[in-house]
Amino acid sequence: MHANRPLRIVIGADTFPPDINGAARFAHQLATGLAGRGHEVHVICSSATGPAGRETLLGHGGSVTVHRLRSHRTPCHPTFRICLPWRTGSAVRELLGELAPDLVHVQAHFSVGRALVRAATEAGIPVAATNHFMPENLLGYLPLPDAVRRGVATLAWRDLARVLAPARLVTAPTPTAVAMLREHRVGGRVLPVSCGVDLDRLGAGAGTPTGRTVLFVGRLDQEKRVSDLLHALALLPERLDVRVELVGDGSCRAELEVLAQRLGVADRVRFHGFVSETELLAAHARSAVFCMPGVAELQSIATMEAMAAGRPVVAADAVALPHLVRPGRNGWLFPPGDAAALAAALIRLFDEPGALSRMGAASRELIARHDLHASLARFESLYADVLGRPVARPEPVEQVA
Repeated sequence: MHANRPLRIVIGADTFPPDINGAARFAHQLATGLAGRGHEVHVICSSATGPAGRETLLGHGGSVTVHRLRSHRTPCHPTFRICLPWRTGSAVRELLGELAPDLVHVQAHFSVGRALVRAATEAGIPVAATNHFMPENLLGYLPLPDAVRRGVATLAWRDLARVLAPARLVTAPTPTAVAMLREHRVGGRVLPVSCGVDLDRLGAGAGTPTGRTVLFVGRLDQEKRVSDLLHALALLPERLDVRVELVGDGSCRAELEVLAQRLGVADRVRFHGFVSETELLAAHARSAVFCMPGVAELQSIATMEAMAAGRPVVAADAVALPHLVRPGRNGWLFPPGDAAALAAALIRLFDEPGALSRMGAASRELIARHDLHASLARFESLYADVLGRPVARPEPVEQVA
C-alpha cells in the first residue's frame, strides 16, 4: 500500500456509547469524525451488556467497526464495566493481528487500554493516547478516609504513567490537563488537543429562551456537585422564578431528589434522566443559562456544547473550567462548593439588562476555536508526526439517505 494513504486506526476505549460520559462521547465523535474524513476506523471497547460482539456504527459520512469485548459489572460503579485482563489480552492480540492497523489510539489506561498498549508495542504498532482520567472521577465511589484516598490517588497517577510510558504521543483536552500529566510524569511528548464540539449541530436549533431555566447536563455523581446548584436555587429570590433542569443520571440521583424536597424547590427542579439527542438539543434551546458546578472537569464537553448553543455559563472555578468561562464576558466563575456565590452569579445574570443575549453570543464566539473539524485535523497531523509520513484524506463519499 502507498505511504500516502488514508489510515487504518484502532481506537481503544474502556467506555463507549451507550455509556454516557465525556470520555465515551469523545471516543465516539473521534471515531465517527475520522471515518467521515476517509479513514478506516475500528473501535475496541468493552461490551455494554456483557457478551462480546461486533457492530457497524454509521455517522459523519463514514462507518466505524466496533469490536466489543466480553465485560463484567463492577461493585464500585453503577454503569462502568470491566474486561477481565486475562481474557482481554488474548482478545486484543487476536484483533490487532486481524486488523493490522497503522496506529493505535487509546482513550484510557484501564483493562482495554493497557492491553492495547502492551499488544501494540509488542507488535511494533505506534501508540498514541488521550487521557480523560482524574482519580477523583472514580474515588468518589470508594468509601475511603481522606488520607487513604490521597494515597490511592498517588498510586493511580503512577499506574497511569507506567501504562502510557510506551506511547509516542499523549494528548489531553486542555493546557491544565496537560500540566497535570506533566506534574505526575505521565508520557514523554504531551500536548493539548481540544475534544472539539460540533458547532453546526448545537447552533442550528438554539434560539432565544423565553423563560429563566438553568440547565445542567452530566452524570449525577459526587464530583459533579449538583447539590450546589440545588442549594443555590433555594437562595434565589422568588421574583426571578428560576427553574432548573437536570439532564443525566447517576449514583446521586435519589439523594438529589430528597435534597430538592428538603430545600423546598422540588416543584422547580426537573430530573430528565438520560435523553435522546433530539431531547438534549431541545433542553439547550429551552435553557437561559448553563451551570457546571463540577470539580473534576478536564475540559467538559457538556459545557462546550452549551456554549455552542449560545448560552452563558456559570461554572466552578476548578481544574479546566476557567479555560471556557471568561468572567463578565460569557458568564461567571464561582468558588467550588460556594452555593451563595453561585446564586449571586445567577442573580447578576438574570438582573443585568441584556446580559443573557450578550454573554450567550460571547460563548458562541469563544467556542469557535474548539470546532470539531479543527480537532480532527489536529489529530490527523499528530498521527502523521507519529508515523513519520503524510496522511492522505480523500473527500468522504456522501451517503444516500
